[in-house]
Amino acid sequence: MHTNGFTAPGFEDVADAFTRNFTDSAEAGAAFAAYHDGQLVVDLWGGHADPETHTPWQRDTLQLVFSGAKGLIAACMLLLAERGHLDLDAPAARYWPEFATAGKTDITITQIMTHQARLPGIHKRITTDQFLNPTLMATLLATQQPLTDPRAAFTYHALTYGWLTSELIRRVDGRSAGTFFAEEFAHPLDLDVWIGLPHEHHHRVATTHVTPGFTFTDPDDPTTGDPLRDLTRSPITAPDAPTLWNSTAFRTAELPGAGAHGTARSLARFYALLAHGGELDGTRLLKKDTIENGRRLLKHGIEPLWNSPMAYATGFELQTELAIFGPAPDAFGHAGMGGSRHAAWPTHHIGFSYTPNQIRVEPTPDQRPLRLLNALHTAVNHSQGRLR
Repeated sequence: MHTNGFTAPGFEDVADAFTRNFTDSAEAGAAFAAYHDGQLVVDLWGGHADPETHTPWQRDTLQLVFSGAKGLIAACMLLLAERGHLDLDAPAARYWPEFATAGKTDITITQIMTHQARLPGIHKRITTDQFLNPTLMATLLATQQPLTDPRAAFTYHALTYGWLTSELIRRVDGRSAGTFFAEEFAHPLDLDVWIGLPHEHHHRVATTHVTPGFTFTDPDDPTTGDPLRDLTRSPITAPDAPTLWNSTAFRTAELPGAGAHGTARSLARFYALLAHGGELDGTRLLKKDTIENGRRLLKHGIEPLWNSPMAYATGFELQTELAIFGPAPDAFGHAGMGGSRHAAWPTHHIGFSYTPNQIRVEPTPDQRPLRLLNALHTAVNHSQGRLR
């Protein structure tokens, strides 16, 4: 499989690992990029953006990164806190009075951002149109009672994280989450990353597809007997979900928990900013202390539905024993459904992003990103060793 792009001297093994993902792991289409010390050192893309038409992946191909959006929203929340507009330890109801109903008076913003709000899903059956309306979904959550099931206190809030945080952004700032990110981060850094994709960019988006054997969860199926598992069903994982993911409505909608589109190059640049303490190319967007506090471990445990370890900072995922962000122990960022990875390695001054377009049944851990990140880690260690 032909791949494109470049690697800086010393990073050639990352390109070899990228090629091996196609030859050894049947990669369909993907991109991988990394910044080191503020410089783009890896920028690779290859395969097919559309598996049916065999349209090749281009330098500017955009990819849906699902929960990769959560790391972008985390930075937005940290910026509002830095400006004094949000106290992350305060109850969410301080800024969103309607949220106090149904026993939610004391739920804090930090609890929302660390998946401890006991609101992992919507009680009501919702339509796809409702699902794509973040303001409406936030209104439904404001009237909902938190679950008493003790497992809900650490159940991944896959979608509700986005609706809850985006409503807080709107309440204190007036802008939507997508607009806030665009104006405060994407425009200053010249990022090709979007929460709510403008129509003129839809033609650049890779088709997200699944391999045979991928398990869907139909909201219309009979109950499983587990109320918590039933509650977390949604249109995003229903049998017709691939049609939804690739629809104009989905791409245009602001789905702050699971709907960002971007290039690996730009997502890596975003994390390069965070790896450098909030400043990149002379542009400071966050204070160093804000990032240090924002990546501090707040919650570590076993997620009850996945039965796997999870560790959270303020909206960011942290490393666990699964090492999904590669070898660096201080990595922070966010993964997305389908195997995408987007994170910073602060000690190494690295920001990276891996964006595949195939959702697949993959043994844990997924070897595609790990192959790339192991090669990147070796390369940067050798590079830093030469500079000593």
